[in-house]
Amino acid sequence: MNCKYFGECGACIVYENGYEHQLFLKLEVNKERFSPFFSDEISVFKSLQSNYRSRSEFKIWHIEDELHYAMNHIDKNGVVLIDECPQVSKPIFDLMPKLLMAIKENNIGFKLFGADFLSSNSGEIVVSLLYHKPLDSLWRDIATKIASELGIYIIGRSRKQKVVIGQDYVTEILNINSQIFKFNYIENSFTQPNSIVNEQMIEWSLSGLSGTDKDLLELYCGAGNFTIPFAKKYNKILATEISKSSINAAKVNMCLNDVENVEFVRMGVEEFIQALDGVREFNRMKGIDIKSYTIDTIFVDPPRSGMDETTCNFASRYENIIYISCNPETLARDLTILCKTHVVKEMALFDQFPYTHHAEMGVKLTKKRNHL
Repeated sequence: MNCKYFGECGACIVYENGYEHQLFLKLEVNKERFSPFFSDEISVFKSLQSNYRSRSEFKIWHIEDELHYAMNHIDKNGVVLIDECPQVSKPIFDLMPKLLMAIKENNIGFKLFGADFLSSNSGEIVVSLLYHKPLDSLWRDIATKIASELGIYIIGRSRKQKVVIGQDYVTEILNINSQIFKFNYIENSFTQPNSIVNEQMIEWSLSGLSGTDKDLLELYCGAGNFTIPFAKKYNKILATEISKSSINAAKVNMCLNDVENVEFVRMGVEEFIQALDGVREFNRMKGIDIKSYTIDTIFVDPPRSGMDETTCNFASRYENIIYISCNPETLARDLTILCKTHVVKEMALFDQFPYTHHAEMGVKLTKKRNHL
């Protein structure tokens, strides 16, 4: 990827010597980090080198009567004014100058301080325009006109206000091992930002599974990104997530893909363990016969903080653990607990965010014989 803002814009930190070099550096760091747990080759999954981000956020900077996109400076001192970003998906890249021009020409830039973009690989785009002022009916009329002209959806946001022009989601189409899955990605909620790498993560997680009469337990299921493809491989799935909006999205995505063997439960991990162990009863678990599940595998995709000791010990009950991590440091910490009872069989690095120090990791663990 070539970018005229390398060295200034803080979005890309590791850019010298090109894509392959930054990927090599990530791999070497993580080989060393995980050497106490895994000595075989780490599988590496590459990103596209440009136009890979389907989700992006930009500041809107005002200089006299002009509007500019802006990003934090690489040294975190001030901002860099930009007119393009080669990280973003092609639909977002093409839209950025047109949108800014439409905002200027229609005079809806006053008190505008941010623009968040969400695209799908089918070309749909939702743009959230963030304001430090209330939005009135005139703004709605103008935004409706712009949305129609540009073929996009627009969300206007200000304090305690959300104005939806069209819809607040895009539909992503994932090709997983030649099988098509559809997901509604909702504005202002977590979604995987790199579509190609997301497909690779799901396929790697599914690899080696040829179908089973066993059941799967998933913690931190989000909107069902992994759950729904897993549903094609397992007899039943019990999936938990603390976010109400994510659970609602997961249920919609389940219907989009004609999946019927998943139970989504809105519950934090600590509460779920209490329910599973019979320590407490929860209304949210009514109608779910926990004893009917024969679970031999647990799948986890926790936040950057990773799993706490209680959750690690809980995961250690199961024969197989599949762990997707967005923070290698907390993954290494968690493996010190998990590897007391389990051994790492496979490890993967997913280059979710090229030109940064960030690496997404995947680990598959199997219980040691003396702990079966």
